[in-house]
Amino acid sequence: MMHEYNFSEAAREPASGIFFRKSCNSDNPKARLLLLHGVGSNETNLVSLAASLPEDLEILLLRGPLQAGPQGFAWYQVNFTSNGPSFSYEQAESSRQLLKQFIEALPPLPTVVAGFSQGGIMSASLGVTEPELVAGFGVLSGRMLREIDPQIASDDRLKSVSAFIAHGYRDGVLPIDWAREADTLLTKIGVKHETHFYDMAHEIIAPELVDFSQWLSHTLQLTQ
Repeated sequence: MMHEYNFSEAAREPASGIFFRKSCNSDNPKARLLLLHGVGSNETNLVSLAASLPEDLEILLLRGPLQAGPQGFAWYQVNFTSNGPSFSYEQAESSRQLLKQFIEALPPLPTVVAGFSQGGIMSASLGVTEPELVAGFGVLSGRMLREIDPQIASDDRLKSVSAFIAHGYRDGVLPIDWAREADTLLTKIGVKHETHFYDMAHEIIAPELVDFSQWLSHTLQLTQ
């Protein structure tokens, strides 16, 4: 079922300085979804996802804090090498802290944070370190940073959070082994999760959005 979400012009959240666009088709939203874009993109890149999502949501599209082109932004700088991604962990940690401040400044609502590629990486980093802030996190064609391990919350804190992993068999940017590694880690630390693989490249496809929407409805106790 398609739902209409019309997004506002970009505004700046004062505490974190993060720019975002907001949409809500209900006067009393039951839950909140934060969506984070990938490197070199911007928040408008994820507008099309909204039509596939459950109703009664407040949806916020967040813009990464680092400029990466005329209309492109990032959560941290990254270079893809033959040995895998090379990136600035200091920038990733700074963005994680900004996301924490952003969520803490919002009125309380059951919240999920999810994103594509680098946005999914940031969602996972926040979800496993600050499980009290979110009911769940989604990693769409992303991975989990090994460097975040020392900051992962204790097992008892992680019991309240769940996760959704989606990845393409033909992903040439972040190969599928990254998703398998994330699945293994979440099992190890006791985070309940779903892992889905699709016949796709580094992209988002309709069957994936159906699965994500169902997981979202279950996690946030929404009706489809």
